Amino acid sequence: MTQNVSRRHLLAGAAATLILPASARAQETPRTSERVTRNTSSFVAQDWRDHFDTLGAGAIVCDTASRALHFWSGDGQDYRVYPTSVPKTDELTRRGYTRVVRKKVGPSWTPTPSQLERFPDWKPIGPGPDNPLGTHAMYLDWPAYLIHGTHDTRKIGRPSSDGCIGLYNEKIEELFALTPIGTQVRMI
Repeated sequence: MTQNVSRRHLLAGAAATLILPASARAQETPRTSERVTRNTSSFVAQDWRDHFDTLGAGAIVCDTASRALHFWSGDGQDYRVYPTSVPKTDELTRRGYTRVVRKKVGPSWTPTPSQLERFPDWKPIGPGPDNPLGTHAMYLDWPAYLIHGTHDTRKIGRPSSDGCIGLYNEKIEELFALTPIGTQVRMI
């Protein structure tokens, strides 16, 4: 018996051999302890009960490994996940518990003392498109640590900050409106 192999069958077979290894890799789930290196957020599910005793005014978990910010409203009815930028290195990453102490629309940016040591020519920047804090900022009770927007959308999904958590401007505006002062925050 003779088999007729058409060009269509040949191409379909070749495509299957290329797709199979990629689909098998897609099934692999990275461990949360591994540092994610691609420019995308691989959200790891979070539950506020794993981090806080109560929701209080609300709760935020900033997961630096999966590059995601998880938000829960104080009544527990609203849960949202946002892709973020995260600190460039572990040395710049502060972990632990803090809270939102101040919020500002149109924030001004001032370089920190450690930034000025590395980049002495940096100057403060007022609100506007050149401001690295974007359109909205939520200040934490840790000095110089913020959750803020960014005009540079290439930073989202990457380790690109000196310690802050950055969101797309439209997402920080949304989170800003939902988050009362006093919201508890955990950086992991």
